[in-house]
Amino acid sequence: MAFVEPVTLALRGVRLVPLEPAHEDGLRAAAADGELWKLRVTSVPAPDETRAYIETALAMRAEGSRFAFAVLDEPSGRVLGSTSYHDILPAVKRLEIGYTWYAKGVQRSHVNTSCKLMLLAHAFETLGCHVVGWRTDNFNFASQAAIERLGAKKDGVIRGQALRRDGTIRDTVMYSMRSGEWPEAKAQLLYLLDQPRNKEAPC
Repeated sequence: MAFVEPVTLALRGVRLVPLEPAHEDGLRAAAADGELWKLRVTSVPAPDETRAYIETALAMRAEGSRFAFAVLDEPSGRVLGSTSYHDILPAVKRLEIGYTWYAKGVQRSHVNTSCKLMLLAHAFETLGCHVVGWRTDNFNFASQAAIERLGAKKDGVIRGQALRRDGTIRDTVMYSMRSGEWPEAKAQLLYLLDQPRNKEAPC
C-alpha cells in the first residue's frame, strides 16, 4: 500500500485530481497561457514535452517518490496547472510539495492558497506527516516569498544542487513546516482566502 493513495481534493472552486494522460491537452493549454516554459526558474513543460512530463510523473508515482495532481477549475473542469507531493519518505512521514505551476490567468488569485491548504491539510491531518517541505531556486524570489507566507521556516541553502532548464546550476533554498506549526499556518491560510485578492506565486 502506497503512503500517498489516489485522492481527489476540492475547496473554493478548485479541485485537485490525480494527474493522468487525459490531462495532456489541458496542461498544454495552461502552460501556453503566459508561455510559462520560457521561465528559467520553473519546470513547466514546453508544448512538445507535455506527454513526457506526464509519463515521468506517472513513473515516479509507481515508484512511490512523487504523486502529481492536475489542478482544475471545478465548475468548468478546465486544467489550471499542476502540483505534486514529492520526495516522499514514508519511514519518517515526510514529504515535500513542489512541481507547482499555474496558468498565468489564475496566478495572483486564490488558486495557490486553496491548493496549499488542501495539500497541507491532507498531509498533516490524513497522512499523519511530521514534516512537509519545499524547495525552490535561489533566484525565484516570488516563490520564496509565497512559501514564507504559508508559515514555512527556511532550513538553509544547498549550493550547486540542480540544473536549470537553461543548463546553469542552481542553488536550492529549502523550507519546512512541522506538524506542530500546522494549526497556526492553517488559520493564516483560511484568513488569506477570505481576503479580497491574494497576490501570490506558485510554491
